[in-house]
Amino acid sequence: MPLVLISGYPSSGKTTRSNQLKDFFESKITSSTDARSSRLKVHHINDQTLGLSRNVYHTARAEKDARAEEYSAVKRVLSRDDIVIADGMNYIKGFRYQLYCEAKAVQTPSCVVKVHVGTPIKKCREINAKLLADKETDGGYEEVDFENLIFRYEEPNGMTRWDSPLFTVLDEDETPPFEKIWEALVGNDGKVKLVRPNQATVLKPATEQNYLYELDKTTSDILTQIMTYQKDHEGEGGGEIVVPDVERAIELPASPMSLPQLQRIRRQFISLNRQHSFPKARIKEIFVDYLNDQYLR
Repeated sequence: MPLVLISGYPSSGKTTRSNQLKDFFESKITSSTDARSSRLKVHHINDQTLGLSRNVYHTARAEKDARAEEYSAVKRVLSRDDIVIADGMNYIKGFRYQLYCEAKAVQTPSCVVKVHVGTPIKKCREINAKLLADKETDGGYEEVDFENLIFRYEEPNGMTRWDSPLFTVLDEDETPPFEKIWEALVGNDGKVKLVRPNQATVLKPATEQNYLYELDKTTSDILTQIMTYQKDHEGEGGGEIVVPDVERAIELPASPMSLPQLQRIRRQFISLNRQHSFPKARIKEIFVDYLNDQYLR
């Protein structure tokens, strides 16, 4: 169940690289004499295959829905005998982490590869302008959306587990490093090291003592921190809240969240996770990711 996440600036050539990888994978599978490799199928998922317009990035709600569609489409085809190329924007670190967790949860011989398309911003702007001007193509991104996506892009970091192994494909490279990516995905002769799921990806009964108490208290404390911040910064909107022991900050929306809204989000999170058994530090991290990626962005 290899998963390839494509990441890069808008109009940087992500789909071109994805098509190159798709053609290589299919050729490799056709010529393979290894039983497992010959069973593999390749799936290419992006805005075009999902029927999504580039205008979805014009509003936060439409973008969130588009991201959910990509997530669902990838999750549907993850299996032992599939290579999935996720050719979406994938510019949010937390979203890449979600897909990484889905890959680990399937518990099949696999790995996750990020192909980071390293086209300079200046050239991306030039390409996007040409696409906008060409009425015969599906067009580029509206200028305001393009600049917004550039500003919000969270570049992959090969030092983090969910962004590794990381392959950077530069603008001047004719092709991605095909063989290295294949080896990372499938291994030599189809033999790749098993990926073992961790507590973030496996549902387990809530056996830890006081787990439900910690789940309730930890999420309640974070809501209190949000409400206190909004009260202290009344009328400003937005901002970031750093939760102790959590790497990622809470990114507040431009419009302040009311307590009933936050309580509803919290109840949904508790309902989804009451059968899990996470350490307290993981509850914080997962709840912050949930707030950012599902509701507050």
